[in-house]
Amino acid sequence: MRVIFAGTPAVAVPALAAVAASRHELVAVVTRPDAPAGRGRGLSRSPVGAWADEHGVEVLTPARPRDPEFLDRLRELSPDCVPVVAYGALVPPSALEIPRYGWINLHFSLLPAWRGAAPVQHAVLHGDELTGASVFQLEQGLDTGPVFGTLTDEIRPGDTSGDLLERLADSGAGLLVAVLDAIADGTARAEPQPADGVSLAPKLTVEDARVRWGDPAFAVDRRIRACTPAPGAWTTFRDERVKLGAVAPVPDGPDLKPGELLVEKTRVLAGTATVPVRLGEVRAAGKRAMAATDWARGVRVSAGEGLA
Repeated sequence: MRVIFAGTPAVAVPALAAVAASRHELVAVVTRPDAPAGRGRGLSRSPVGAWADEHGVEVLTPARPRDPEFLDRLRELSPDCVPVVAYGALVPPSALEIPRYGWINLHFSLLPAWRGAAPVQHAVLHGDELTGASVFQLEQGLDTGPVFGTLTDEIRPGDTSGDLLERLADSGAGLLVAVLDAIADGTARAEPQPADGVSLAPKLTVEDARVRWGDPAFAVDRRIRACTPAPGAWTTFRDERVKLGAVAPVPDGPDLKPGELLVEKTRVLAGTATVPVRLGEVRAAGKRAMAATDWARGVRVSAGEGLA
């Protein structure tokens, strides 16, 4: 089949590379327009666009997928199917109807669970033990289309969202190509999503990433892992924001008030609503990330001080 790949961030690149290496003909990619990045705020190509440039593949960057110029070019390229991974824009009916087999989306959850922009983050945040990826037919509803295939993956105790997303991006790439093969062979069957088990996964905000020290230790741990690497878990110390890396609950730790710090020779503990957690890395504003013990020595934490 002739295919056009739609995607934007780095997590979409494994699937793009897999599609390019498959038996299907990759004729172009669609990605979000170049955006300001870095300290200089110069325009930067998306990871998907950069991959396509490097491999000599045409790049389409419509401001909106409904733009007439984009729709005209899509018709000229005449794709049979458009596989999508984290494109980042709503696709209108005028674009969905152009490919013979429509647009098919690789989504990083077991639909209908966690429909939305941040399925992996919400799975970690809510303590799911199992997640996966689904390939479904894109339609106007939010991740509501019939599903062609799924795969599953266990969420490990120390997994951050970044860890889990990296695994799902790699395994999901194979699933996406398998669905494209089945569509081309005429053996693909898409099953409607069940009405039960629907949950939503909106993008996590910076405020969502603020640690709630009044939560139990397991919830503090989940929030930090869910927000790593983005948007980045944070708290405040002496009214200044600091970012936190992974923590570990300490079941036999001392009694500490929520947020209260205890600096020991080889570890730094912070209180929660239950047992304390051991801090990993700490990154103060404008500073590099460092071990919590080094940070605590540098700021000279006093008895009774804490995080808020």
